[in-house]
Amino acid sequence: MNSIRIGFIGMGLMGVPMSKRLLDAGFSVQVWNRSAERCAPLEAAGATVATSLADLVQSSDLLLTCVTDTSAVEAVVFGADGIAKHGRTGQILIDFSSIDPAATHEMAARLKAEAGIEWIDAPVSGGVAGAEQGTLAIMAGGEAALIDQVRPVLEPLSQRVTHMGPVGSGQVTKICNQMLVSCNVLVMAEVMALAERSGVDAARIPEALKGGFADSIPLQLTGPRMANRDFDEIKWHVKTLLKDLDMANALAKSMGSAVPMAGLGAELMRQHGSKGYLDQDPCTLVEMYDGRRRD
Repeated sequence: MNSIRIGFIGMGLMGVPMSKRLLDAGFSVQVWNRSAERCAPLEAAGATVATSLADLVQSSDLLLTCVTDTSAVEAVVFGADGIAKHGRTGQILIDFSSIDPAATHEMAARLKAEAGIEWIDAPVSGGVAGAEQGTLAIMAGGEAALIDQVRPVLEPLSQRVTHMGPVGSGQVTKICNQMLVSCNVLVMAEVMALAERSGVDAARIPEALKGGFADSIPLQLTGPRMANRDFDEIKWHVKTLLKDLDMANALAKSMGSAVPMAGLGAELMRQHGSKGYLDQDPCTLVEMYDGRRRD
């Protein structure tokens, strides 16, 4: 399987460390990004930088995408110089992006019809740390046989790959994941502010709760940064959580399912983002409560 030629599209916060993991596992990796300078760390690590998206598609067996949103995936796949135009039967597309489930289903059917390319939606959870350490949780949608075929490529990236059902199922599962993560980090900001105003050292909250029912990976990673106002390093984005909460609400509306917590979460995230925090780390959510002071 290591002889397979991998083409990785999207060198963002997740794409760079994921590509490095594949290189370290001995795979041949070619990369491409709309902003070419983001490929520099991969070139230094041994990857080939494609001169164009068309060149990457034509010279790869397995296509991996990890881009910002549904429209970005559509542009990469069906744009004038995209995957559908230059791809061929026998290739497999694995989309690690977090995008709309219905759009995923539609694009998968269209890509198969136009280019004969199979689609696996495989959004990930675990953040930049999980991508760097190869401990991502991958939730996959697509044919079981296809997912089994690509497991050797997914293994260096993940601690677990779970087949959730047909194409689009992975995206539904990721939305559920993001509902839990987003609501968690929002209440975490409230907790840190309340602890501070009550005279408690908020930086010790993650330590005190570790191993208990209130513990979580976001609490251990983001809680100390909230308490210390350590905002400089951006490990994930407010705009990403907002996008995913908006998708959660749209999916719930289409399914006739009530998601009041996700609805409120989206509006709180939107309020915070509107103040210039969209491209900042969610640890900045604690700033929403900094204006409050005890009398």
